[in-house]
Amino acid sequence: MNKVEPIRDKNKILQIKKILLKKSFRNYMLFVVGINTGLRIGDLLKLKVKDVRNQSHIIIKEQKTSKNKQFLINSNLRLELSKYYKDMQGHEYLFQSRIGNNKALSRFQAYRILSEAGKEAGLDRIACHSTRKTFGYFHYKKYKDVALLQKLFNHSSPAITLDYIGITQDIIDDSIEDFTL
Repeated sequence: MNKVEPIRDKNKILQIKKILLKKSFRNYMLFVVGINTGLRIGDLLKLKVKDVRNQSHIIIKEQKTSKNKQFLINSNLRLELSKYYKDMQGHEYLFQSRIGNNKALSRFQAYRILSEAGKEAGLDRIACHSTRKTFGYFHYKKYKDVALLQKLFNHSSPAITLDYIGITQDIIDDSIEDFTL
């Protein structure tokens, strides 16, 4: 199985946003919430409108670790979310399947949505986890604080965090690019 990658180019992020928005506001918001919170796809898909409406933080029990976490909903994301859920009820899933009544979007469908948008934007190794990795990649690039990111992701070491967000590979690639005998 190929390892999925973060999206390292902000222009590609904008391109994917446009691709997703053209198809569905829900798909666009799935991507936007993912890249702005760093939540795992399983945790994103379980969110209900009441979890974000009039809230300063998304408070969840992480599916993978069973740990309680809270993630700030920054002002830009809060604005986007308010436009998205304005006609939705609090008990409804934030990212609903089109099949059935108030059923959460499936992981498989989320994978298809993000993978197809990535391919359309010219990126091959994009899938559900790419949103979390993209969040981590740009957070690290901005703040250079691997310890903070390690805590955000609940990783056991800085090395795991750097490898996870693709920084280790970037460093290796840069060193080879500048190395000639």
